[in-house]
Amino acid sequence: MSKQYLTLHTIDNAHPTDIFALAPTKTALLSASGSSTIRIYATNAPDFPLTQKLEGAHKLGVHHLVTSKDGQRAASAGFEGKVKIWGVEGNQEKTESGTGGIWKAVGEISDSNKPGEIWAVALSADGAYLASTTYDGRINVWDLSAEGMPRIREYETKGSFGMCVDLSADGRFTASGHENGSVYVFNNDTGRMLHSLAGLVKPVRAVAFSPASKLLAAAGDARIIALYDVASGEQVANLSGHAGWVFSLGWSDTGEYLLSGSHDAKAKIWSIDTRTCVATHSHGDKPLWAVKWLPKTTRSEMFAVAGGTGAISFYREAAG
Repeated sequence: MSKQYLTLHTIDNAHPTDIFALAPTKTALLSASGSSTIRIYATNAPDFPLTQKLEGAHKLGVHHLVTSKDGQRAASAGFEGKVKIWGVEGNQEKTESGTGGIWKAVGEISDSNKPGEIWAVALSADGAYLASTTYDGRINVWDLSAEGMPRIREYETKGSFGMCVDLSADGRFTASGHENGSVYVFNNDTGRMLHSLAGLVKPVRAVAFSPASKLLAAAGDARIIALYDVASGEQVANLSGHAGWVFSLGWSDTGEYLLSGSHDAKAKIWSIDTRTCVATHSHGDKPLWAVKWLPKTTRSEMFAVAGGTGAISFYREAAG
């Protein structure tokens, strides 16, 4: 069974260079690129206006940007090796700016300030914890609610560059994907590795827990998306169809669908129930670095995609 999504709006020249990351809240979409400015677009207005610029966020550009599920906190990782923590001032739903408040820097994390010492980042649902990867395989967890935002945990792996990381919505698990194809799941309660997952032998560029924290999706240069059962560590499915490296993964709010973006310039929507691709959309001829579902505030599902074209496109599910 296929699904149909319509192009709702495209913001051309949203950034002057490749857009590497998108991060949504209920009323806004934050975007980051190889340029130094994070841009914020309102998603509750028909023309998705630019409402704020975080100028000079990272002088060498931003490669990762994430938001907490509650929409109150964001974290950006720059090529210079620092992570900046952002907080929103104002009500998420009712401010006239349309973004649900004004974003301001509230802290900074740096681990020796070396490029690659902090690479991928993920935030817990409540924004209280940050997980980060390093070039030598360590996975660090930081307490953002404590004074000084200290590092409270360090998970050791086999030393391969940590290319991606995610925290489960229930806060129990951290997952990381690595350059050597390894995928690890850690138990945050015990501080121990829960699973070393098999199945991907090439660099893993994206990992994502399902909303219920039952499944983990992982993908990268193998061009397939592997689905794992978090409790058992068993690989339960392979989703194939992309013709290029897979850079980005995102689950719909209900966990029924998985969104993927690839070097082949295509975004695909996968049904978890049938394990099939139900929709494909092309975005020019440049890599799609970032794809994200927008939090569901109406009956229709919406998602955004961005990449090498410097544009952001929004899609809406067609009315049935």
